[in-house]
Amino acid sequence: MDEVAPRPADPGLIDRFGRRAVDLRVSLTDRCNLRCVYCMPAEGLAWLPNSDVLTDDEVIRLIRIAVVHLGVEDVRFTGGEPLIRPGLTRIITEVAALERRPQMSLTTNGIGLERTAVALRDAGLDRINVSLDTLDDERFATLTRRRRLHDVLAGLRAAAEAGLTPVKINTVLMRGINDDEAPALLAFALEHGYELRFIEQMPLDAQHGWDRASMVTAEEILRDLRAAFTLLPDPVARGGAPAETWLVDGHDALGGGPARVGVIGTVTRPFCGDCDRTRLTADGQVRACLFATEESDLRAALRSGASDEEVADRWRIAMWGKRAGHGIDDPSFLQPARPMSAIGG
Repeated sequence: MDEVAPRPADPGLIDRFGRRAVDLRVSLTDRCNLRCVYCMPAEGLAWLPNSDVLTDDEVIRLIRIAVVHLGVEDVRFTGGEPLIRPGLTRIITEVAALERRPQMSLTTNGIGLERTAVALRDAGLDRINVSLDTLDDERFATLTRRRRLHDVLAGLRAAAEAGLTPVKINTVLMRGINDDEAPALLAFALEHGYELRFIEQMPLDAQHGWDRASMVTAEEILRDLRAAFTLLPDPVARGGAPAETWLVDGHDALGGGPARVGVIGTVTRPFCGDCDRTRLTADGQVRACLFATEESDLRAALRSGASDEEVADRWRIAMWGKRAGHGIDDPSFLQPARPMSAIGG
């Protein structure tokens, strides 16, 4: 690892490159009820033992430390599939009760959302992201190895009706499977008032089969969208957001204002210089970067009786060592041993 300079006395999650992490991604489980081809094999994975997974109280405590001691402003619950976490609503309720309440969102595959959307809203969740890669039943079955498209669409409707807005859709295009669907997916999102985000496929699959040459790039996605829609530059500053966004001319968002579409070009248009995220895995490991190969163990600190300030210091040290970028274009790049489902999106 690169030599790390001494850390200045700053209470926040700063790094050597002037970035400050205020966005916390919390993985609540490594388990999932789909088997997406770009994430895991058909038979699933060797899941974390229950004893390794943070308890609800441990998750709540770490989020409180992040918000109260470290300046975190936004919390995103991820997985695996976070809706299968039994204590989800209690965790959200407790975080919503913090004196300096963070904004809370959740990324889900949408299965089960139809019956939980209202409860999530009542607990304090602000908004939701739903993964949807195709509008075709057969393609959905090919991509996820499950026939659950109707459940995802019902979940999207329920989230919008519950007021978990803006409802955002996350889409990964796979060459030869759904790479022709970008315009249709945008038309669907515009019709229903959802915000669509295309995400370049990343080297985070459990099979380690990712191939840059077969990845559908941001430039290809924008080319196909522009063949069907007029995209205008978005005057709103991107800031630390991962998506580059465009206004869709002639279309309005639900509730007024211009409709937008985004592309997250993690691989070909990296945004590492503006990254403001810190990540907590379901087993209590801090990751300074989605593609990090190093982790810092906060679970062990919690279970050995460390104080909140001692845990916060460990977190600060972990983030101070963050690298300048993910290095996917570097010949020395190594794909993380953990897949996306174990890291958290």
